[in-house]
Amino acid sequence: MDLASDLRLALAMADAADAITVPRFRAPGLVVEAKPDRSPVTEADRDAEQAMRSLLAQERPGDGVLGEEFGAVPSGDRRWILDPIDGTINYLRGIPVWGTLIALEQAGKVVVGVVSAPLLGRRWWASRDGGAFSDGASLRVSRVEHLADAQLSYNAQVTFEEAGWGPQGLALSRRCWRTRGFGDFWSHLLVAEGAVDLSVDPVAAVWDLAPLQVIVEEAGGRFSDFSGVARLDGGNAVSSNSLVHEAALAILNDPNPQVPPRSGPVVA
Repeated sequence: MDLASDLRLALAMADAADAITVPRFRAPGLVVEAKPDRSPVTEADRDAEQAMRSLLAQERPGDGVLGEEFGAVPSGDRRWILDPIDGTINYLRGIPVWGTLIALEQAGKVVVGVVSAPLLGRRWWASRDGGAFSDGASLRVSRVEHLADAQLSYNAQVTFEEAGWGPQGLALSRRCWRTRGFGDFWSHLLVAEGAVDLSVDPVAAVWDLAPLQVIVEEAGGRFSDFSGVARLDGGNAVSSNSLVHEAALAILNDPNPQVPPRSGPVVA
């Protein structure tokens, strides 16, 4: 199986998911339940994942699947990773920043990634050694070299605090030129586009990250967990233009980081 064929299948799966999620966005009567971890799940999440799994059953019956809503179907060295709606709370509240995340992992490495955000009118994709793209245009990360000049995107300071990284999150924010809470998948894709220089996610699951890794890396960036390892299962993630990555990791791994004042010059 070649990656071009796998990428076409991933794009078709995104089409199938969009066909389910878009009509139900802001629609009355959407069924919502609470999962065991108290996070919400809608019938749109489940139906979209089922639609993608059905396509895989037809086109790649021997491949494994890991989905947020229906768990894992193991197989050999090929595994599809699915998040039908990343940003479910946004979806529920009528905020258009949500997306479907699709990735193919082969021999433990993500080789294809697709993210579709239909209410933003955007789609991003990449294949290993094939480049990263959005709506047909090639993606490239920024060339900002210092944290003092960098734009940081994250979920929220309270998320750092809840995950036990409060001082580190605040120190990193204070050392960057500008901070915005775009959150979820969009933060990392803005890094791939060069609009943001650094994105940090203190809490993340494999399906939250899988396609983002290959898209960021194919755009020339770096993607790792807080320890600096390029992995999906570390429970957290940092993406960057590569140039500010080590400086960010140093702050995140400092047990007692200095928090500079926000006013006046900010040092790198």
